[in-house]
Amino acid sequence: MKFDTNNTSPQNKEQNQQEEDDDHQDINISTNDEVALLPKEEEQQHRLSYIPPLNFAVVDNGIFRSGFPDSPNFSFLQSLSLRSIIYLCPEPYPKANMEFLKTNGIRLYQFGIDGAKEPFVNIPEDTISQALKVVIDVRNHPLLIHCKRGKHRTGCLVGCLRKLQRWCLTSVFDEYQRFAAAKARISDQRFMERFDVSSFKHHSLSFSCSKRGCI
Repeated sequence: MKFDTNNTSPQNKEQNQQEEDDDHQDINISTNDEVALLPKEEEQQHRLSYIPPLNFAVVDNGIFRSGFPDSPNFSFLQSLSLRSIIYLCPEPYPKANMEFLKTNGIRLYQFGIDGAKEPFVNIPEDTISQALKVVIDVRNHPLLIHCKRGKHRTGCLVGCLRKLQRWCLTSVFDEYQRFAAAKARISDQRFMERFDVSSFKHHSLSFSCSKRGCI
């Protein structure tokens, strides 16, 4: 007796066809999932390549602050389209950083202030005044202010800018302490309190003149 292997009931044929369709659908879904994952992976890698420097923050329109930027931060800095960098340390700017500035057409303003610890802190008022003039000149924007950690020297310069923006001292000190934290210096706060902004009153602050009062 011979059996016809092709002789399949209509019910079995329908079941087999359904299984084939399901398998084909599973393959398509798996392939689509793999394709959909690629943009997400690229997006994640893209985000990881944009690493801000230590203590990075926005000060005002076109003005940023941070600690010392290293090569892993360069892609992030490129996204800011910087025109200028204010460097508040006396040490020479590293070669890699200088090459980054040259490649991206960024101008470096160096105002060397020693990073001594209390009670030997000496913040030269004339140096801060010269740096402040660069900060408020919109032709230098977008601009990044940085020292080593973005705490004391950067904090003092930003604090003096806040006085020029008519912030009350309580708000100026609060912002300074937010970055300096446990290493906040009384000498820095005294300097900001005594800093005379009267010579800047003829300078226009077209980028912002935000006044923050005290509650």
